[in-house]
Amino acid sequence: MNEDTLKQVRTPYKYGKPLITPTYWRGAADSNAVDTPYLFWYEGRYRLIYTCFDGIGYRTALASSDDLIEWDRQGIVHDREEPGSGKEFNVALAAVLREPELYGRGDARIVDSQLLGVWQAYPDRGQEQGRGYIGVARGRGLKDWEMEPPTLLPQDGADWECGGLYKPCLIEHKGRYFVFYNAKNRLHSPWFEQIGVAWSDDLTHWTRYEGNPVVPCGGPGDRDERFAADPCVLRDGDSWVMFYYGLSEDGHARELVAFSDDLVHWEKSGEVLIDVGPKGSIDDQYAHKPGVIAKDGVLYHFYGASRKKGPGDTYEVNAKDRRCIAVATSQSLPTADSPFL
Repeated sequence: MNEDTLKQVRTPYKYGKPLITPTYWRGAADSNAVDTPYLFWYEGRYRLIYTCFDGIGYRTALASSDDLIEWDRQGIVHDREEPGSGKEFNVALAAVLREPELYGRGDARIVDSQLLGVWQAYPDRGQEQGRGYIGVARGRGLKDWEMEPPTLLPQDGADWECGGLYKPCLIEHKGRYFVFYNAKNRLHSPWFEQIGVAWSDDLTHWTRYEGNPVVPCGGPGDRDERFAADPCVLRDGDSWVMFYYGLSEDGHARELVAFSDDLVHWEKSGEVLIDVGPKGSIDDQYAHKPGVIAKDGVLYHFYGASRKKGPGDTYEVNAKDRRCIAVATSQSLPTADSPFL
């Protein structure tokens, strides 16, 4: 890769405040945390789906915007399901199939008169508890989704993913569907997370790539030596870009990037696109879980920002950290006058 390639994906300008924050209200869907942003364009507005954590498990929320900065929260997209469903504690609509161009508008794709997406779920109560799995979702609208039976299960995979599957990203290329996902090699800590891919021609029968993981953990001292996780894959001309985050031995998560010509062979850039901030900032612990979209030639790199709970932080709920959704951009925007939180 060359300098021009990296210029296309750099987003060094952090906006001056979080865009979506938890309420910290007991009983609210977003009482403890908001996380994992995913962006697309649908019916004349930018749409953001994201996960909420209420101390029990994940639920999926929707917000809409005209400018990618001011967001109208529109409630839950898909809620937890009945006991015995495997989704009684956690379910998250992770991605919606969209046009993949890096600097395109990100229009949602319609397949068989419906929106198409992928979901993830964890079988146990708590934040990402149990061996997670992945399935296809079909939407008759933004708030009317049917989660089909799971298609990717950890027990069907290799050793690197037997601990459970995480956030999927869905793309279509030349009539074939690809799901990128990260997975862990064991259920309980310590574990490693790496990124793999599976594909399907019919959205029912899926084939894991025999060369998985396509983005493995790095070596000692690398920013992704523990985790290479949460892929967000977009197209830049004839090449592909994967935004992902790395977790290193220093305990911090940072946004990274890799490139490919064929969707299975990936070259890491080694460059940190979004680093953690100084102590006390909204992302002094984690800057991770990318969601990327463009507007008017500017790249907006959304991410989950997390800082450790401080002595002055008091809420109705027992949130272990302050986790919100933030954005960094390829060009400087007017920033907010108020502090982050």
